[in-house]
Amino acid sequence: MYRILVHERIGADVYRMVIEAPLIANKRKAGQFIILRIDEHGERIPLTIADARPDMGTITLIYQVVGKTTAQLATMEIDDFLHDVVGPLGKATEVKYYGTCVCVGGGIGKAPLFPIANALKRAGNRVISIVGARGKDLIILEDELAVVSDELIVCTDDGSHGRKALVTEPLMEILERDKVDLCVAIGPTIMMKFVSKVTEPYGVRTLVSLNSIMLDGTGMCGCCRVTVGGVTKFVCVDGPEFDGHQVNFDQLIKRLNTYTDHERRSYERWTKRKEQDWEARRERLCRLEAEIAKVKSHE
Repeated sequence: MYRILVHERIGADVYRMVIEAPLIANKRKAGQFIILRIDEHGERIPLTIADARPDMGTITLIYQVVGKTTAQLATMEIDDFLHDVVGPLGKATEVKYYGTCVCVGGGIGKAPLFPIANALKRAGNRVISIVGARGKDLIILEDELAVVSDELIVCTDDGSHGRKALVTEPLMEILERDKVDLCVAIGPTIMMKFVSKVTEPYGVRTLVSLNSIMLDGTGMCGCCRVTVGGVTKFVCVDGPEFDGHQVNFDQLIKRLNTYTDHERRSYERWTKRKEQDWEARRERLCRLEAEIAKVKSHE
């Protein structure tokens, strides 16, 4: 069992959770992830480790409510326990001195991007970070990324914060003005696809962290398979990072949509049960109040 020490909302449907997991905290490296279950009947979901404190025995997870399990996760409180947390999983980011590194994060991808940008900066690289979201309320970790970046560019689709632009626009400007030695892109699959398309003509090595469907996280189930350079790879054990110029993004996007209807129905069933539970509690409270009032009337 893994105790929740911190649980806070940091953006629109985005939460930060710190949990006790000393063995994982001691082993974790930038780019790795965990798989958790809320309870013994729960779905297994992968989440990147956004930060770790080996001295405190804790890891930090940042997630966005997008379905039943993350919605349920958002209802948990400090001192509650998660049933399972397995990790660290996946291959760590290859951190070394490259020169100039551009780190591009979209949506919730800014959470796994932060430890990578931090590690690259510690290795002596010049780090330029570009982060984007639909609006200001979805920009997270801006201050943290500013600390570990030599330059930080913020973009929003609606222009509510930073530049009104897609992340590919400032990326192209940087590629035109600077010699870039490495690009790391993490975020929505479609964003990573187009970042890879932008960097390819410039011959810039581009790493993308894939968020495929995943079950066991050890390469046994095959759910997370993806085609890279014409070869089948498993995101959980061969990744999650791959050469963005070699990933078959169109196939990956199709696979990500495989269970869309199942996920929607699961969320609707959970929401209905939650509403029924609240209604049952309200009825019990009303009965209790009526009984108390009855007793007082006889006093």
